[in-house]
Amino acid sequence: MNSIQLSKKIGGKIEIRAKKRLTKKSLPVLYTPGVADVSRKIAKNKKLSFQYTIRKNAIAIISDGSAVLGLGNIGPEGALPVMEGKALLFKELGGVDAFPIVLKTQDVLEIVKIVEALSPSFGGINLEDISAPRCFEIEKQLKSRLEIPVFHDDQHGTAIVVLAGLINSLKVIKKDIKEIKIVISGAGAAGIAIAKLLFKYGAKNIIMSDSRGVIHKKRPSGMNKAKEEILSVTNPENIKGTLKKALRGADIFIGVSAPKLLDKHDIRKMNLDPVVFSMSNPVPEITPEEAYKGGAKIIATGSSEYPNQINNALVFPGIFRGALDNRIANISDEHKIKAAKSLAALIKKPICGKIIPAVMDRRAVKAVARVFKI
Repeated sequence: MNSIQLSKKIGGKIEIRAKKRLTKKSLPVLYTPGVADVSRKIAKNKKLSFQYTIRKNAIAIISDGSAVLGLGNIGPEGALPVMEGKALLFKELGGVDAFPIVLKTQDVLEIVKIVEALSPSFGGINLEDISAPRCFEIEKQLKSRLEIPVFHDDQHGTAIVVLAGLINSLKVIKKDIKEIKIVISGAGAAGIAIAKLLFKYGAKNIIMSDSRGVIHKKRPSGMNKAKEEILSVTNPENIKGTLKKALRGADIFIGVSAPKLLDKHDIRKMNLDPVVFSMSNPVPEITPEEAYKGGAKIIATGSSEYPNQINNALVFPGIFRGALDNRIANISDEHKIKAAKSLAALIKKPICGKIIPAVMDRRAVKAVARVFKI
């Protein structure tokens, strides 16, 4: 049975279930008139909603369908099955009740107002598949307005799992984060967040490239506010040119962009023991087979068909499990780095074919969640 057949048969991947059986005896307690006592108590102290309602374990998965992985701008209805799948992972892996909410607007201010208005029902907000650079402004505004955690998984979940994989890769190749050259292909939500987190962790030489080549100061076209700002922590020598040129003498390649951008000859121009994270889905920037021909020492992809799958499903259930349990309002860079370290530590002796836990590794949720413990 394929995905379309299954979806039609079961009508979605998630449902709401009652925690307490409804009977004639329980009705007055679960609903009227007993529920009025709970409502009065919360009305006097709104923070009690985190104790007495679903809010203590509930998040909203918010998307406008403008940047669905591998599918692009397919709109809210098209994005809904993806958000349902995300909600399924939240529940199955982290025990978090996640509600998929897709919005029929791609206006930044309108999205912010809608999510702010919805926020009293939830303990956290997970932004998903919203295109850059709009996603940066939406997250920034929501974080300033809300007193619950706001987390754009395409940015930060991806960055955390990339850092975890890189921590273990550097152990294998015996190189220092402060001394290596890192090239990132893709300057959207994921690429920019990865660059920021790697810089926070200690990387000194990060070069970013997009469809128009290396991002550098005074580049005449293809720039936006996010790309201008990321130059404060990337491209210290202000090099110019193509992705292929930037890759010469690099130690690490991280791809979150488009398929078939590189070949074995490009990998051969990298430094000794090159590390290749080729994460574009469903077709990577360079296939593992081609990268190996070029001499890659360690290869990771976004696919489950190969070892070392870099997938943010390793991160987001634990992020919200920890944030909800400890009532963390702001998920900081310190939390993200600690989460990456904790995730990496699950691999006691990293090797080329094992730098990151498997997506279904149940230890990952606890490893990430524990960094929020107060």
